[in-house]
Amino acid sequence: MIHLAAIDLKREKINTLLIPVCEDTSIHTDAAILALVESALGLEEFQGKKDQEVILYNPSGLSVERALFRGLGKAEKLDAEGLRQMAGKSLKRCAKMGVARLWVAVPHAVGLSLDASGLLTALLEGAVLGNHVFDRYKQEKETKPLARIDFLVPAEQARRFQKLPAQIETVCRGTLLAREWVNTPSNEKTPEQFARLITAAAKKSGLSARVFTESELQRRKFGALLAVGAGSLNKPAMVVLEHKPRSGRDTVVLVGKGVTFDSGGLNIKTGPSIGDMKCDMAGAAAVAATLLTAAALKLSRRIVGVIPLVENMVSGRSTRPGDIVTSFSGKTIEIGNTDAEGRLILADAMAYAVKTYAPKMMIDMATLTGACVVALGEKIAGLFASDVALQAELLAAAGRTQERCWPLPLPEDYKELLKSSFADINNMPSAREGGAISAALFLSEFVGSTPWAHIDIAGPAYQKKESAYCGAGGTGFGVRLLMDWLMHSN
Repeated sequence: MIHLAAIDLKREKINTLLIPVCEDTSIHTDAAILALVESALGLEEFQGKKDQEVILYNPSGLSVERALFRGLGKAEKLDAEGLRQMAGKSLKRCAKMGVARLWVAVPHAVGLSLDASGLLTALLEGAVLGNHVFDRYKQEKETKPLARIDFLVPAEQARRFQKLPAQIETVCRGTLLAREWVNTPSNEKTPEQFARLITAAAKKSGLSARVFTESELQRRKFGALLAVGAGSLNKPAMVVLEHKPRSGRDTVVLVGKGVTFDSGGLNIKTGPSIGDMKCDMAGAAAVAATLLTAAALKLSRRIVGVIPLVENMVSGRSTRPGDIVTSFSGKTIEIGNTDAEGRLILADAMAYAVKTYAPKMMIDMATLTGACVVALGEKIAGLFASDVALQAELLAAAGRTQERCWPLPLPEDYKELLKSSFADINNMPSAREGGAISAALFLSEFVGSTPWAHIDIAGPAYQKKESAYCGAGGTGFGVRLLMDWLMHSN
């Protein structure tokens, strides 16, 4: 879908050409593009300010039917995310206009704060991520994604970065798959259904996949996971994916929370928030999509994905507040609140991963707490890490991908909040404040000495309104972050 192209604009017939423009600096070197920019800036309504747009039809001297100019603002303030957003917004605009193929004039890196690789990566990512429409359940398809996007670069850059488009498209396709899974309604992704979706995709990609059914979970004593799923007619499951290259280094484990619908259990959710609880498996979607992407790119690391899947519902079989369950690790857990369910299924999944794989490091990703949304808002994830180096690597990956994370502490004395008079630990803290921290501390009790990080994506996993390169609904947050980390970390 995305390609790098070195062409002579005066000879090529083009339907739609996108030209980004800064308001204070010339960022193009091609003479034909510069002439078009001069014409656009000569119009009273266009100065190149951020998000300004103007279209010139059939400009003289070129076989271009439509030149679309998009303002970037001041050059000194332009960063990768600005280019990513510009590309995403432009693709959405072109899709609504019915454009099938788009040509993009890539700015020259000189004078900008980005190198050629960073500049191209941002533009390509924004284009793929913005060129996505989720309309599976609509009879009338209002917009159609573009079939092809060509990025105009000098011949030397086309040769130098020839592998970049395929790599970026693969990673972004993983993000789009995670979005689609999150947007799928819960009646079509029960734990067993979602497990089948994941394993079918794994089979095509060459990943090994195993599904733990309810009976096997019972036999292996996944007591915390089973307690969450007890109230639902839809049985729980756990999917284990493995990417096992021959030259694989030490094992990395990724764990994703997969609550395919969360009613809150007997501590039932109230208010409008329950309507979005199909998204409570966004961590599972991100982890599964990351494994599929790693396999597609043939990463040389051994990666295991552990994905517990449950539906947290209300019935006469539901786990009650005050019940005590025995987790996979052997720790007993008093159920202080049935709506603190994500930490229960993650506890069993992580303890299983530590015992089975003895990983070099482990990361879990989960829509875990509303408290994290209160603390950081809807665009930033909370990052908790037991290992300083791992935290630094993840923050660096977050900076490169703009899947933002903010480090939060794991204070030892806060563990007092999780004490139980009757069991080893309570799943609900004794104080309301610091809820994201106490949830992370609960998880820390099940990882042993394994270097570990917990990413609370309750905020950025789902959005009510569309943004620059994502529609309303699931964002696929975490796939690009994890892939960047896997490709850059030791």
